[in-house]
Amino acid sequence: MSPGLPLTDIVKKLPPSVPFVGPEALERRNGRPLQIRIGANESVFGVSPVAAAAIREATADIWMYNDPEAHDLRAALAAHHAVSAAELHVGAGIDEILGDLVRIFANPGDVIVTSLGSYPTFNYHVSGYGATLVEVPYVQDHTDLHGLARAAQEHGARIVYLANPDNPMGTWRAAADVLDLLEQLPDDCMLVLDEAYADFAPAAAIPRMDTAQQRLVRTRTFSKAHGMAGARVGYAVAHGEVVATLNRVRNQFGVNRIGQVGALASLSDLPFIAHVVRQVEEGRQDYAALATQLGLAHVSSATNFVNLDLGSSERARATLEGLLERDVFVRMPGKPPGDRCVRVTVGTPPQRAAFADALRDTMGGLSE
Repeated sequence: MSPGLPLTDIVKKLPPSVPFVGPEALERRNGRPLQIRIGANESVFGVSPVAAAAIREATADIWMYNDPEAHDLRAALAAHHAVSAAELHVGAGIDEILGDLVRIFANPGDVIVTSLGSYPTFNYHVSGYGATLVEVPYVQDHTDLHGLARAAQEHGARIVYLANPDNPMGTWRAAADVLDLLEQLPDDCMLVLDEAYADFAPAAAIPRMDTAQQRLVRTRTFSKAHGMAGARVGYAVAHGEVVATLNRVRNQFGVNRIGQVGALASLSDLPFIAHVVRQVEEGRQDYAALATQLGLAHVSSATNFVNLDLGSSERARATLEGLLERDVFVRMPGKPPGDRCVRVTVGTPPQRAAFADALRDTMGGLSE
């Protein structure tokens, strides 16, 4: 009898799961395409025309490997943030960087602290590297900074993960409070500050760039305001020793040639990013107005999505399923407090109008 696969002890204990069910999987399950795709917080406003032209040109060079150091992109990002290139790390999306950070800072069994219901891909990496996850519930739809600090102190955490603005709730904490959290952590605990939605956030939410602090790592992405989710380009700004350590374990060819070229071009087109941010703000206002019209509450957001409050997880689930029956893709946060909501990415004006019609139709069916 075969003894089975020679899996590691860590992998043997992992559940057969992935962080997300993609919209493509939903289309395959339903046997038809989605009509409105506003559930994954992608930017429906697309990529900068400057970046699009650079990407098209770069396809001619796809036969070559990409620059494993991402030198030009790192240099441009360093100049953009007024840090040195040695304090800038590029990876295949924030997701890849989060995995590498867990790998270099947490031994199997070490405790890592995060918010209950926060970005599930981070938790996926924690489990994958055999660390122990401690989750702190939200307080009134916001991350509980004091609770995160207490849990880190109590358990001797090696990492605290904080998304600010938050995913999936969309709320934010002030920069001063985030820095205060860092000071409350154990001396050997890293704060991983995920700023994927920083472009949409108020200035008061974003600390100034300071790479002198060894225990702070900040991650950013080209997946949101830059409209390049499919290219998988993210980066971290951190102390030079952190970046040097990440270089020991990183995927040497992780960010492909086209992704690097596109991100570099997009970074140069700041007017386009400002346009996207304005469009998102308009869309958030439309969703707030829609919620009011339908007698729903909503969670004020500093991101490119809004949580519409259905009042209970049962009603939110029924709404999610009703929208999917109408070929509208949105998501529902999986844990409280977000599990009373459906989370809707800001779409284009026509998408928002079509979503509003589908939501009214769905909710009418629930009331019958």
